[in-house]
Amino acid sequence: MNRIQIDGAHLEVMHLPAPSAARPRAPIVFLHEGLGSIAMWRDWPAMVCRATGRAGWVYSRRGYGQSDAVPDVRGAPSVLNGMRSGRLQPDYLHHEALVVLPALLEQLGLSNPVLLGHSDGASIALIHASRLPVTACVVIAPHVMVEEVSIQSIRQARQAFETGDLRQRLTRYHADVDGAFWQWNDAWLNPAFLDFDIRQECRRIVAPVLAIQGNHDPYGTLAQIDQIVLPQAQLTRVVLEGCGHSPHRDQTARTVRLINDFLASRQ
Repeated sequence: MNRIQIDGAHLEVMHLPAPSAARPRAPIVFLHEGLGSIAMWRDWPAMVCRATGRAGWVYSRRGYGQSDAVPDVRGAPSVLNGMRSGRLQPDYLHHEALVVLPALLEQLGLSNPVLLGHSDGASIALIHASRLPVTACVVIAPHVMVEEVSIQSIRQARQAFETGDLRQRLTRYHADVDGAFWQWNDAWLNPAFLDFDIRQECRRIVAPVLAIQGNHDPYGTLAQIDQIVLPQAQLTRVVLEGCGHSPHRDQTARTVRLINDFLASRQ
């Protein structure tokens, strides 16, 4: 496990070497969900890397896992010496995709990676690919717009964190569990975030995209992948029956197979 300084904060980063017999191919960069971290992925990135014969890089965004916390995470947004603090601003997914991720890739010496993102991480992958070159994108349960079902589920998550066992369950994955939860929850429940919509940005993606979503996802309807229109790229949409918001946990083997089949013909 390494720590790399990006955008004024130290982020935890983990490297997964490619299988020894694998030919050189674009590495996979894993982008976690809104409450995710390196630890919350568990061994799934390693499974994907073994199956696809690719190296992988996994990191925890600022405020998650063992990465540096966000100062005053529920305070007024501010920027000091280039470092953001306070509540996440409505553009936080764009900031991650267009400021933090490019800086991380540069420090790691990576160009044209495969981006594999889940939920918030999937949105980050799509935004990044709409402006910068990638070999391919795999997006699992992405958010391309805000739906009422998403807001309802995020309100329920707040209640579970405050009065249920969600805080205790998240403690094992985050050094600052309160900071990790509130930066995500407050951002999504900010009325200004209701305007988040990247459907037009997705039209600029020229890399191939695999979009996977469960038909029982409480955080978004199938419109989230149906609304991805890529006139200049190859788009593969897969709906998993009886699957929730986390296909890589709900239907692990099938999700790995889908990714392996999709990436088999890519560099």
